[in-house]
Amino acid sequence: MTKRILLLSTALFFLVSFKTIIKTLEVSKYIKVNPDGTIKYMPDDKGNTIPDFSHVGYHQGNQAIPTVAVVKTVNANEGADSQELLQNAINEVAQLPVNKDGFRGAILLKKGIYKIAGTLHINKSGIVLRGEGENATKLVATGKGQRSLIVFSGEGALKEIKGTRTQVKDQFVPVGTFSLTLTNASNFKAGDNIVVYRPGTDQWIKDLKMDQIEAREGTKQWQAKEYNLEFERRVVKIEGNKITLDNPMVIEMEQKYGGAEVYKASFDGRINEVGIENMYLESEYANDTDEDHGWIAVEFNKVENGWARNITTKYFGYAAVSIKPSSKQITVKDSKCLDAKSVITGGRRYSFNNDGQLNLFMNLESTDARHDYVTGARTLGPNVFYQCKALRTHADIGPHHRWAVGTLYDNIQTDGEINVQDRGNWGSGHGWAGVTQVLWNCKVKRASVQSPWANGQNYSFGTQGVKYEGRFKGRPDGVWENHNQAGINPNSLYLAQLQARKKK
Repeated sequence: MTKRILLLSTALFFLVSFKTIIKTLEVSKYIKVNPDGTIKYMPDDKGNTIPDFSHVGYHQGNQAIPTVAVVKTVNANEGADSQELLQNAINEVAQLPVNKDGFRGAILLKKGIYKIAGTLHINKSGIVLRGEGENATKLVATGKGQRSLIVFSGEGALKEIKGTRTQVKDQFVPVGTFSLTLTNASNFKAGDNIVVYRPGTDQWIKDLKMDQIEAREGTKQWQAKEYNLEFERRVVKIEGNKITLDNPMVIEMEQKYGGAEVYKASFDGRINEVGIENMYLESEYANDTDEDHGWIAVEFNKVENGWARNITTKYFGYAAVSIKPSSKQITVKDSKCLDAKSVITGGRRYSFNNDGQLNLFMNLESTDARHDYVTGARTLGPNVFYQCKALRTHADIGPHHRWAVGTLYDNIQTDGEINVQDRGNWGSGHGWAGVTQVLWNCKVKRASVQSPWANGQNYSFGTQGVKYEGRFKGRPDGVWENHNQAGINPNSLYLAQLQARKKK
């Protein structure tokens, strides 16, 4: 009898434990991973869902970053300035034809130290800079002058194709949707590059209360004309007047705030299929607060489909990698930004900085930064920071200012803060830092996740660390689920969404 009771007790224990595990893994009312790996998205009362963040990075994750064949090898010019040597190699490869995969070829920098007094410029598509490893190939930004050490840069600007602008018919476009209904879709076909245009309006700014930021010297109230947002997308399918896009909407679009429009667009001057990999980059500096030295290690400007991987940078004043607004589909992975040298104040130490669209930052490490993983004003998503660490932080991670839209912070670990909030009059009037900002299984010292007065939500799923009010009391709280619990299923939202694409 005693043995039978013991067996029943043991079975009951495991049953209760199993139910507890199931409950822990399925706590979210917004997302459920099905047994077959697909994901079910549960809409809120307005129809918004958590966006699919998986279509980001190099070729939107549909192609692996390749190992490009070497066409030029350079040996270190020990002790001398190597800028001319390396720029000549870049210029030589730039004259080669582009192969069927879009590459001219890789330039292999052999083991050694390459001193560079200025900036290396890559302004042609299909060029890759490759070292022999962070312990072998070392590039040093020598001397004085705030500058980027390596710049990948195209030309031109995003241009609307005249005569294609068409009104979105939907009265309300929810976050997470891939489709829009137009008044007339006859201007478009599958494969078209388009812009989904959401205008800024005075009413929108009024409802956000960004026309009443408490002023101090230099504070600028938000102006509607500065918040006309251009989301780059590609048409995948057309059914009648309904178009399906390659990436979801990451902001509510409502007729009361001007609705939305769609038009064809081109950006002919961007370069593509470029990258840097397998090397160490360092800046000389005079002392810990020196500001007259190498500022950014690698800059992407007007680039589409590029990468930085397996690089370590040290002592730069601003960033290891900085992606400018007109760059998209860049992957930055398996890299480090260490021991920045500058005054610790505004405009410095943004280790991995993203101002562009559809970019992926993953498996990164940062030390002694202010804003380790950060977006700037009007940064348009989706964008993803996944599995990144930050140590000895001096400020916070997250959207920095002025309405970044659609960013996932997935499995970020920091000894500092992640904040999504109304920043008020910081800077020249940062105000609401972002919307549709999603924290997923992050570990922090503390976090503030607020939602704006209007036009969307911000989310904290499975965050471990202190929850605090942020800069201002009385702001609407964001959506919090499973705070300080064991975590939320799936462990990584980005990876689960990437895997779910293969099931479709």
